[in-house]
Amino acid sequence: MITIAKEDPRSPDVSRLLSAFVDEVKKRYDSPPADVGKFDPELVLAPRSVFLVARRDGNAVGCGALVPIDQYCVEVKRMFVAKGERGLGIATMILNELERLAREFDYDAIRLETGVKQPESIALYGKAGFYRIPNFSPFEEDSSAICFEKKI
Repeated sequence: MITIAKEDPRSPDVSRLLSAFVDEVKKRYDSPPADVGKFDPELVLAPRSVFLVARRDGNAVGCGALVPIDQYCVEVKRMFVAKGERGLGIATMILNELERLAREFDYDAIRLETGVKQPESIALYGKAGFYRIPNFSPFEEDSSAICFEKKI
């Protein structure tokens, strides 16, 4: 059974997921961004933000967060599903719940950034109705970044 729920981003399970996320980014990119491992949990403890964890049979297998950009727009951060858990629709479930919450939080748009060496992420976002936009801050000069947006 797969569940998606809001969880504390400072928990040991979340730390393990975020470490796996960082490890994967470092493997995919010759020169990953210096800040790839930096994530401030306080960002998702603020109003109109959230950190979600996907669990399969009680085990933390994926995550995703909403971090406000401004009063109208929110950014999806730290979308990740553990390697052995992919292909089960977990990323879609997380993304759908993040979108539902963004609507509930009264945002007009969702933005996100992914990388050129993450084709499965690019496909997921396209399938979910996101469209490519010019890179937003702080990704404007990052040639390995691809930014997307979806009006909600």
